[in-house]
Amino acid sequence: MTLKEIAKLAGVSISTVSRVINHSNSKVASKEVQDAIWKIVRESNYVPNSTARNLKLGNTTDYVQIPTKTIGCIFARSSNIINDPFFSQIARAIEQEAFRQGYIMKYSFSAYDINDSNTFHLISNNQVNGIAVLGRFDSSLLSFIKKQYKHVVYTGLNKIDTDYDQVICDGYQASIAAVNYLFKLGHTQIGYVGEKNKEIRYQGYCDALEELGLPLTRDNIVITPLSSEGGYTGVKDYLRKERTVTALFCANDLTAIGAMKAIKEHGLTIPSDISIISIDDIDTAQYVSPMLTTVRVPMEELGKMTAKILIDRIENGKNLSMKVELPFSIAVRESCITIKDKQNNYKKTNEKAGNYNGK
Repeated sequence: MTLKEIAKLAGVSISTVSRVINHSNSKVASKEVQDAIWKIVRESNYVPNSTARNLKLGNTTDYVQIPTKTIGCIFARSSNIINDPFFSQIARAIEQEAFRQGYIMKYSFSAYDINDSNTFHLISNNQVNGIAVLGRFDSSLLSFIKKQYKHVVYTGLNKIDTDYDQVICDGYQASIAAVNYLFKLGHTQIGYVGEKNKEIRYQGYCDALEELGLPLTRDNIVITPLSSEGGYTGVKDYLRKERTVTALFCANDLTAIGAMKAIKEHGLTIPSDISIISIDDIDTAQYVSPMLTTVRVPMEELGKMTAKILIDRIENGKNLSMKVELPFSIAVRESCITIKDKQNNYKKTNEKAGNYNGK
């Protein structure tokens, strides 16, 4: 398989294929194009040798070698890995970094599929040199991992109590930062939308309110699955009741996007009626209206570091477990407003409607 053949199968130019598989920048092509190219790379077991990698971009003179080193990915928290933009981006970064070091990602699957006979057959008959586990896992998955794999690296937002290497961005601290950001804008009635059981983002929300001396009101906590549908149905039900919040903290962007849809359908505006902040900073966050303010998790860097550590363990062995923590930041956009601006907007709206009495 050559670059030219991959380009033909993907329906793109040779230079596009070369940019995707030889560059670390995820913006070199659309997500759909990148996914199509990497799918062909996996299925054809294409890995260029060092001579080919040193050629100029777009040169079709590849030298093909059959790879002997492979890795895999387990999506521990995702039942549908295709529709998980957060961990899918991390997995893509893992695959690209591994590829540059002469490895291919042989397979990826959801932890929910382990009991499926076809998935188990795939795992049993396609041994890999190491595995990346995306998202926190339970005891049953841990038992499975220990039996099947020697080299394991975990990545996600939660610290885990195992001797595996970990690459994390602290979701607990990110949640505290999100609540503090809303508080700095003047919000004191802050609700939560997301999961609760064993969820550090919920714990971060609760602890942040306590530290700030703000009320933790059970009626303002919407327990719902972390998905756009979960955010939509949860907030839709919540808005049918009397609400007191001026802002909502959603545990991830997908949940926030669903919540935004419910708020708009209820006849409210964002951020004038309700401000929203979340965690992840998936690509869609900056394309919704209003653009979503969110805590940015460095997904590409998480993936690259995971691949580097995993490959180092495969090639050099392991002495002490490593824990690498990458920083988060707040991507300030349009979905949050200060209480002062909220009041001013309310005043202007009522003045325009002739309802403001000057008080």
